[in-house]
Amino acid sequence: MNPFQKNESKETLFSPVSTEEVPPRPPSPPKKPPPKICGSNYPLSIAFIVVNEFCERFSYYGMKAVLTLYFLYFLHWSEDTSTSVYHAFSSLCYFTPILGAAIADSWLGKFKVLSLVGLSLIALGTGGIKPCVAAFGGDQFEEKHAEERTRYFSVFYLSINAGSLISTFITPMLRGDVQCFGEDCYALAFGVPGLLMVIALVVFAMGSKMYKKPPPEGNIVAQVFKCIWFALSNRFKNRSGDIPTRQHWLDWAAEKYPKQLIMDVKALTRVLFLYIPLPMFWALLDQQGSRWTLQATKMNGNLGLFVLQPDQMQVLNPFLVLVFIPLFDLAIYRLISKCGINFSSLRKMAVGMILACLAFAVAAAVEIKINGMAPPQPGPQEIFLQVLNLADDEVKVTVLGNENNSLLVESIKSFQKIPHYSKLHLKTKSQDFYFHLKYHNSSVYTEHSVEEKNWYSLIIREDGKHISSMMVKDVEGKTTNGMTAVRFINTLHKDVNISVGTDISLSVGEDYGVSAYRTVQRGEYPAVHCRTEDKDFSLNLGLLDFGASYLFVITNSTSQGLQAWKMEDIPANKMSIAWQLPQYALVTAGEVMFSVTGLEFSYSQAPSSMKSVLQAAWLLTVAVGNIIVLVVAQFSGLVQWAEFILFSCLLLAVCLIFSIMGYYYVPVKPEDMQGPADKQIPHIQGDMINLETKKTRL
Repeated sequence: MNPFQKNESKETLFSPVSTEEVPPRPPSPPKKPPPKICGSNYPLSIAFIVVNEFCERFSYYGMKAVLTLYFLYFLHWSEDTSTSVYHAFSSLCYFTPILGAAIADSWLGKFKVLSLVGLSLIALGTGGIKPCVAAFGGDQFEEKHAEERTRYFSVFYLSINAGSLISTFITPMLRGDVQCFGEDCYALAFGVPGLLMVIALVVFAMGSKMYKKPPPEGNIVAQVFKCIWFALSNRFKNRSGDIPTRQHWLDWAAEKYPKQLIMDVKALTRVLFLYIPLPMFWALLDQQGSRWTLQATKMNGNLGLFVLQPDQMQVLNPFLVLVFIPLFDLAIYRLISKCGINFSSLRKMAVGMILACLAFAVAAAVEIKINGMAPPQPGPQEIFLQVLNLADDEVKVTVLGNENNSLLVESIKSFQKIPHYSKLHLKTKSQDFYFHLKYHNSSVYTEHSVEEKNWYSLIIREDGKHISSMMVKDVEGKTTNGMTAVRFINTLHKDVNISVGTDISLSVGEDYGVSAYRTVQRGEYPAVHCRTEDKDFSLNLGLLDFGASYLFVITNSTSQGLQAWKMEDIPANKMSIAWQLPQYALVTAGEVMFSVTGLEFSYSQAPSSMKSVLQAAWLLTVAVGNIIVLVVAQFSGLVQWAEFILFSCLLLAVCLIFSIMGYYYVPVKPEDMQGPADKQIPHIQGDMINLETKKTRL
């Protein structure tokens, strides 16, 4: 006989029999309401949670602000590797909340995870903090204060971005304006966020006695998986057509699991199904710290009143969040409501996706413009060559190929600034070129080897009445960190030691010695200290601008004395960093509509026993989004503007899918999440019978 076959039953209920009356229980004393903020409906404990979140987010975003450039310039990784590791780290930070949520809901509770695990160990602590802190703040409100709880999530997001705003502005300054061991001070840039984590722990502990701490409700994550597995396996075992179907596939778990758990899992799976398209939005949003920062390194950060470092441009996002949240809550959403438009949470999230699509379309347009203004790059079997005449008079230069054919003929005056490089074609990957130099009445033939895809300078120097030449390899292109590259040629007969900035020094050999390139911060350098074995002097280098490469020739003329002749090998970045403002404004508006709304939506749709689990699932979509960026960065092989277009089109397609899914989604009201209380007859002491319901199978 099939155990799940429908059977008729007869229930016999026995009434309790008692020989004496049970004395009534004394009424429990009313609960003391938690202290409020200035007579409002906001619990005072919220203040500690928000301040804690500010400090923790200062630490997290401050560290992330300099992370990409740390990989690129301190560890000397490539752009793609730096981007991949950045997003791998971000993904790990958003994967660990699943573990944190399981511990919070099943073992320690949200308060203990947040204080003991989350703030003690930053690496794993991210998983302890993220799924708990938002839900823990929501737990402080009573159900009758749902409107205040909704506004709390906006204030909570404001605290996140206030911490991010300050940290993303300060930590790049600590990195770039302070020198440690002759390089950017990454130790200080990482140390200050670490100190803020200590402050976060202290502030959070101070409010311990005020918190409303819901107890853990058992290993809810394990229960959810077991319930789903039992429902699927039970349905598979009873797939015969003779067995009546059930309203929902999770109802097949009713033989083993309580009705309330099944209802909670139903609510959970409905929301999780909506989460499937969400990672693509995060794939775009989180590129502000990687691809967009790398884009900023190719732009000019001089805004007139102040100068922005490339990694400081990220400060726009939290700043605009602080502006947009009250603007949207107090103006835009209310105006839309007065127009009679039902702007639901899911519709807000869909519009947020569209704005992110537009942001990346703008980023692609900016990237195309940057590429158009950048100097061309030599291709296969090509080189770029410039000739620097450091002799006292004009020199005629003829470049000869292997077959003695003239490839380039130029007459170059003494210390003439060549406006551009000349392109020469090679027959193989490496080739020897012959140079005919005509100076006054003498001719010199010389030979130099070159390799494809490189930039070269042919330096002509004078030694008495004769001239000679040397070939040096130039920087391959613009500096990718927005800094300035400089090198020196020393025409003096003594070695020169040059100090550029506080901790950057280099030595240039005598008699036309050529130094290596050094990168320095953008700025004015009116008096750079130089020293020979018997003399100290200063050189005026002028403005060293973003992304440029300069060659300085140290000369000693009888009329002007020691000076530096300045040659711009690679021009400075011409496109202002302000052109990134539209894409930041669009993606931030999208973030406010998507992320803030989604945070509150996740909490409102979560069963009371699974709020941290659903918050962790929300954060898990961020992790998956970062993995998408990692995969595309490593394997797409696209140029940057095409990669931006790819992400924009993918999110647009995902937005369409999400809109269709949201159209059929019916939001759950809080009162609908609680099933009817199971009717239980209490165990009665004394002579009363311990009653159970008896079922007789016919």
